Amino acid sequence: MRGNAHRYTAAGTGLLLVSTMVALAHPMAGEASAATAPPGAAADPPAVGAGLDWAACTDLEAPKGIELECATLPVPLDHHAGGRSAVVEIALSRVPARAEATDALLVNPGGPGSGGRFLAARTAGSLPGDLRDSYDVIGFDPRGTGASTPAVGCDPDYFTAPRPDSVPATADDERLMVKRSRTYAEACERTGGALLNHMRTTDSAHDLDAIRAALGRERIDYLGYSYGTYLGGVYATLYPERVRRLVLDSVVHPDRSWYQGNLAQSRSLEAAAGRFFDWVARHDSAYGLGDTAEEVAGRYYATREALRARPVDDRIGPTELESTFLVAAYAAQAWPFLASALADLSNDNRPARLVSAFDRMGESPDHDPSFAAYLATECTDAPWPRSWQRWRTDARGVHADAPFLGWYNIWYNAPCAFWPAEPGEWFQVDGERVENALLVHATGDGPTPVGGAYAMHRRFPEARLVIEDGGLSHGVALRGNTCVDDAVIDYLREGRLPDAGGTPDGGDLVCGARPEPEPRKPSPAPQRQAAPDPGVSLGSAPPSTSGASAGFPVIPAIGALARINR
Repeated sequence: MRGNAHRYTAAGTGLLLVSTMVALAHPMAGEASAATAPPGAAADPPAVGAGLDWAACTDLEAPKGIELECATLPVPLDHHAGGRSAVVEIALSRVPARAEATDALLVNPGGPGSGGRFLAARTAGSLPGDLRDSYDVIGFDPRGTGASTPAVGCDPDYFTAPRPDSVPATADDERLMVKRSRTYAEACERTGGALLNHMRTTDSAHDLDAIRAALGRERIDYLGYSYGTYLGGVYATLYPERVRRLVLDSVVHPDRSWYQGNLAQSRSLEAAAGRFFDWVARHDSAYGLGDTAEEVAGRYYATREALRARPVDDRIGPTELESTFLVAAYAAQAWPFLASALADLSNDNRPARLVSAFDRMGESPDHDPSFAAYLATECTDAPWPRSWQRWRTDARGVHADAPFLGWYNIWYNAPCAFWPAEPGEWFQVDGERVENALLVHATGDGPTPVGGAYAMHRRFPEARLVIEDGGLSHGVALRGNTCVDDAVIDYLREGRLPDAGGTPDGGDLVCGARPEPEPRKPSPAPQRQAAPDPGVSLGSAPPSTSGASAGFPVIPAIGALARINR
């Protein structure tokens, strides 16, 4: 799914929530810009310890008290061509050590398709003082994303709202969506150029080692979330002797290529949505949407149907609703705000909070570069079915099991059925030669089902797995769970891992979950109403979205559907 770039976090499985989406202006096809310029002329790869020209960042803001620097690193477009290859530039960020830098911690939020430079400052701000003193924390925009050049982008109008309903009601609806997917892939062929053939995870893993070399480090420490766990696993397989510490959080299943992984993800997201509906039902006095999960789900789907007939603000239809409420399956912190938005609209025909939620969490036209980069990686990491009949059969099966996002996730990935660049074979992660690693996962993680953590654990025999039992969100490390954070900090600081074999199902350390969020009561207090009639108006949004909660948290992307990903 997608992995949101900067709004939320998700992993490369279909939905890209990646942190709050990276807003990148993408020129129309045919216009020249740095973002769409072709790869540069052939050049030798950087020498080990060649150094980087760090300077104050001009396009990133750091929290107060955090020093943030930026640089760029030229790397071969084709790492196997050596000096004969054209070059691309990787955009980097650094929070320098406050004292003498003894190690470098490279961080990745997930995706694919998400820029990651923002994560350096956020991670540094979560580290204890002694690690802040000794670590250079390094963020990077993987090739084709963010400020790295050239960047991928295909059709800036693709996400113009309202989009067609993701759930096809007729054969004509389905044909329209297939055409949209094919047309998007064709647009990528026109704009992507040679870069489309070099966007695999293995390419980014080689870039990661080029960053290590330019930093002058023999080994690196790495913290990856969501899709970043697969990137970290691939890097550790290719360069096991260059890994000092490896933390993988919200782990992608290493045995499933993206097509199969996305089908499994849709079912996992369904379970996560069920936990959201159950929470809303347990706080019926606050939201008035029903006192059972089934009732709340019914209100959600009735609202979805009403939006099909009449979008809010002429732009928020059923697909935009899904794009927004997807976040409920990624981050429990979003539940109060989303529940309030649904209650306001469903109970009182007040759309302002939904408009605010969509503007913060949904996909807008500036999502095109992240989406294009997401596809450029997932569509070429492994083969995809080329028969639409196969897709249709699987889509109908997954929708029957997982109506919350089943079709939505299918269409998010459907351009891969028509992708112009040849795919490689799924890379087999093998951690046999890695000295140590720490895996972290929440049992209620929707985008990356917990089975992926157990599977990755089996591939890293010297690793330990920390389970947040009952955890509800995607992304656990350095997020405020003392038990989890202590394990991560002890490992980063001293290489100390939890004792092996702590749980019968393959985990090593079990931590309790963080508390559920407290409900935010809509104002005025809701009154139970019947589900909205699809034929009645749900209102137009007022000019102001002042109904939004000022305190809603922005969660870094670990992968959202690229906004979030798995």
